[in-house]
Amino acid sequence: MAKAAAPVALYVQMKDAIREAIAQGHWRPGDRVPSEHELTREYGVSRMTANRVLRELTAEGLILRTQGVGSFVAELQPIASVLHMPEIQDDIAARGHAHSAHVLVREKIASDADLAAAMGLRSRTAVFSVTLVHREDGVPVQLEERFVNPAVCPDFLAFDFDAATPGRYLAEHAPLTEAEQAVEAVAAPAAVAQALDVAEATPCLLVRRRVYCGADVACVVRLWHPGGRFRLTGHFKP
Repeated sequence: MAKAAAPVALYVQMKDAIREAIAQGHWRPGDRVPSEHELTREYGVSRMTANRVLRELTAEGLILRTQGVGSFVAELQPIASVLHMPEIQDDIAARGHAHSAHVLVREKIASDADLAAAMGLRSRTAVFSVTLVHREDGVPVQLEERFVNPAVCPDFLAFDFDAATPGRYLAEHAPLTEAEQAVEAVAAPAAVAQALDVAEATPCLLVRRRVYCGADVACVVRLWHPGGRFRLTGHFKP
C-alpha cells in the first residue's frame, strides 16, 4: 500500500501562493503584499508564522519590506551577459535607479598560495584588497571582493571609491587587455550573507574574474549576487 504524502506545512503553502501570484504577474513589481495581520486573518495562522513567511520571501529577494510602510513585490534586476558585464554603477543607472557603495575592507595583505597562483605571483607577495557592498536604491545587490596587483596599479588604495567603482578606476589606470570569467551558483557563506543582508545559504550567482593588463594580472575579482535579485541573460550568435 502506498504511503500517503505528508501534509504540506501551512507556512509553505502561504509562501507558494505568494510566489505563484508574483510569477503569474498577478502582483507586479512595486505592488503591496498583504501585511502580517492580513495573512494571519486570511490563513488563520499566528503572527509569528506570517512574519516568517514575509522574512523568508525577503531573504529570497522576492519582496522588499520597509519598516512602518509595508511589504512590496521586488524587481528582478538583470545582470548583463556572461560575455559582457558593465560596471554595476552604470548598470544600475541605466535602470534609472540610485547606486551606492559601502567599503567594508581596504588594506594591503600577504597573498596566500591560491591567490598568488591566480595572480601569477609568489606566495606571500603583498596585494591590495578591497571589499564593497553595492546597493540599488538601498538594497544590497552585489558584494565585490577585489585583489589588485600593486605593481600594475600602485595608487589603488588611495582612491575614493565613493566617487567611482574599483573597476572603473582600474579601467582608467590599468586598461584591460584580456579577461577570464566564470559564473557558478553557490550557497552564500555566513560572511557573504551578512554583507548582502540575506539568510545564510541563500542561492547566489558568483562571478569569478581575472583581468590582465598587458602580460600581468591586474586583479582577481569575486562578485556575489543574491540569486533572487538578479537573473543572468545573454545573446549569442554563431
